[in-house]
Amino acid sequence: METTPSSQPKRRGRPKGSSTKSKDEREKEPHRRRGSIDKKRAASVDEKYVQWKSLVPVLYDWFANHNLVWPSLSCRWGPIIEQGSLKNRQRLYLSEQTDKSVPNTLIIANCDVVKPRVAAENHIANFNEEARSPFVKKYKTIIHPGEVNRIRELPQNKNIVATHTDGPEVLIWDIEAQPNKHAVYGAAASRPDLVLSGHQDNAEFALALSPMEPFVLSGGKDKTVVLWSIQDHISTLAADAPKSAGSAGSIIKSADNPSIGPRGIFQGHDDTVEDVQFCPSSSQEFCSVGDDSCLILWDARVGNNPVIKVEKAHDADLHCVDWNPHNDNLIITGSADNSVRLFDRRNLTSDGVGSPVHMFEHHTAAVLCVQWCPDRSSVFGSSAEDGLLNIWDYEKVGVRKDTEAKSEDDSPPGLFFQHAGHRDKIVDFHWNASDPWTIVSVSDDLETNGGGGTLQIWRMTDMLYRPEEEVLAEMQQFKDHVSKCVPKSKA
Repeated sequence: METTPSSQPKRRGRPKGSSTKSKDEREKEPHRRRGSIDKKRAASVDEKYVQWKSLVPVLYDWFANHNLVWPSLSCRWGPIIEQGSLKNRQRLYLSEQTDKSVPNTLIIANCDVVKPRVAAENHIANFNEEARSPFVKKYKTIIHPGEVNRIRELPQNKNIVATHTDGPEVLIWDIEAQPNKHAVYGAAASRPDLVLSGHQDNAEFALALSPMEPFVLSGGKDKTVVLWSIQDHISTLAADAPKSAGSAGSIIKSADNPSIGPRGIFQGHDDTVEDVQFCPSSSQEFCSVGDDSCLILWDARVGNNPVIKVEKAHDADLHCVDWNPHNDNLIITGSADNSVRLFDRRNLTSDGVGSPVHMFEHHTAAVLCVQWCPDRSSVFGSSAEDGLLNIWDYEKVGVRKDTEAKSEDDSPPGLFFQHAGHRDKIVDFHWNASDPWTIVSVSDDLETNGGGGTLQIWRMTDMLYRPEEEVLAEMQQFKDHVSKCVPKSKA
């Protein structure tokens, strides 16, 4: 039976085309600034967007919209640099993926994160989709050698970031030590502080840094997973170095040829490795997913072969994976089959047998990013090419009250919030560990705006995630307060 085009699983969505295209082919495609669009599709998207925007003051405690001239494939929170009574100033990492008329860049921005229950409703709702947000200010520009496909910060020092480009190396940057560059045509690329070599082919997306120690993990088109330790390049003279030469506590050592080889190369995938993640409690245990539909668990202490290999984790390419920071047994994966699946590694066996604990199905296009909430062990988010960012709680699966059962609510089990502020595919998002219910998300707006991108920073109202008894008690308190303020009519 011949497969129809609509039923074929889509490969990972990239702004310049599918991952099967060569770099030369992608560079010949039209420029990607905002430009011509499909007007009929845009009208349909705009209608849904208007409906969502009318609900912003009700659904959100805070919301900021930042228009991007060039799309960004990644967005990450950095360290807090200033604390205030009403807001904190925090680093934000993103990128500019250009058409070569100007260089590709790694952008370091300062973001003013408004604290919970501070922003007024009318201020939240009144934003301009075509403008840059006053909450986001560019701090520094690094001219990146090639496109920036993925950014990850080092948990031990968030001034250190790793990036993936269209090449086999992983690049390490000391943000504070890097000079600020002016991104103009012909400008020389910034020099990375460290280069991690070990892949034999391009490694574009799969990148993770361990929360336990400064280890880096990567996957690529060579079907391998590669592990490095930045400790192999630690500067023992960092304490004696001039402060202007690098950031405080920098673990990057300057050298004429700043490059290190891997601690290990792990083979077990039969196709491109799309994402990797460390076990939260071990820098020696990690997992990977790929275009071979496999989920593989590894342990560097016992060798370079898979410890557990789930042969058919999804019905199509796997794009993303995350390991629960609160529970080492739980892993979530996202795929081109439009679903998110939850696995318990205690149920997986070395012969490839293992079924997901639950399948979360509500996206209508390929899932590109999944991440656990840093604040609550049962909550995670998923973003997709359908332009939606869904927030799930697996503890709500199978728990429905009588009132809910009788309603016409057709939302799937576990889904309790849906961010619909983007009008095109959401390529990345990141929970803020310093403000756990604040999320930054970024979309590539090629389909709806002809190019560019949209960065959004948002926090849902706490009425949606706080304990029900707490919320009801607050509402009753408010009701009682209003009753006392309303003058009683005389009989």
